[in-house]
Amino acid sequence: MSTITVTTWSLEQTSPDDLAAAAAAEGDVRIVRAEVPSPEFSRFLYTAVGGDIRWTDRLSLTYAQWREQLDRPGTETWVAYDKGTPAGYVELQAQDEGSVEIVYFGLVPAFRGRRIGGHLLSYATARAWDLAERWPGLPATKRVWLHTCSKDGEHAMANYQRRGFRLFDTKVEEEPVVETPGPWPGA
Repeated sequence: MSTITVTTWSLEQTSPDDLAAAAAAEGDVRIVRAEVPSPEFSRFLYTAVGGDIRWTDRLSLTYAQWREQLDRPGTETWVAYDKGTPAGYVELQAQDEGSVEIVYFGLVPAFRGRRIGGHLLSYATARAWDLAERWPGLPATKRVWLHTCSKDGEHAMANYQRRGFRLFDTKVEEEPVVETPGPWPGA
């Protein structure tokens, strides 16, 4: 089995003042919280955004496992729409001690390079900082973190750093080469 070398970078913000917001995207771009947990919709977003960059960790999950992920207190999905069409999304997940992870973030390939990503990341990071306001019983956010890797889009790391995220860990591992799953074969 052939392998590829993958570098994973972990980044964080430790204060809401760390966020350097991007300008709002031009045109009719709206960001809306998907308030009803929907495994079908979340799986659609996951495959549409991550299919060409080899997101595979959730593909084997059952419907019940997707539901379990989405039903966790402090888990939110925020979707960017361009003229009513899903353009990308962010999944936030509350963790222990006031930490919030940006678990997934990205754009559908057709919407990349249109300045939607910076706006979506800025908006979602602000929502990570005020997550406890929407989830009574959760502690106030003290840290927002994420990881990105060398398989992600070429502008991902720069976008995170422009938004005020700082590197705190780097790992290099060999991973098996997987066929790009796409939202469908060959996409």
